[in-house]
Amino acid sequence: MEELTALTEYPFLFGLVIGLIAALVFWVRSVLKTQKLNKEIKKLREHLHTKFEIESEDNERRKGELTQMRQERDNLRNMIQVLNQKPSKQEIRQTQIYQKAIETMFEKSPGFAPAWQITLKEAEEEMRNAEKGILPFFKRMTGSSPASYSASSAEEKKPRNRHLELEDPDNL
Repeated sequence: MEELTALTEYPFLFGLVIGLIAALVFWVRSVLKTQKLNKEIKKLREHLHTKFEIESEDNERRKGELTQMRQERDNLRNMIQVLNQKPSKQEIRQTQIYQKAIETMFEKSPGFAPAWQITLKEAEEEMRNAEKGILPFFKRMTGSSPASYSASSAEEKKPRNRHLELEDPDNL
């Protein structure tokens, strides 16, 4: 007890002891609070890790579904293209009717065959040009069809004045 009475005699020492006790109390509280917060942080990290694992699995599943859907979409596109290229029953029937009509015209009309062959070749050439993109290009550039170009180029290749060509022997 003498020591306590000695502390009361010196106010500085008394204040220092009270201050150290208060600091010790605050330090113990902060250590306990830090441990509690560290436990909470550890718990939150585990929760976050679990959440990331779940989301990762979900993202992988979604990527698989997306890849599968893209593949199905491409397959459907290909099927649509194939189905668009297949003639329908009506188109096949109409083609058979036209073929029968052409055969009948060949038999009944002797002048029909050569005109038909020329017209058929022109139509086939025009379709080939349209498929290649030449026909739309010419139409876009000039507003006319390439048939008019082929006709005009054929006329340009023909000599306009045959009399002059015959008189000039050096060109032969």
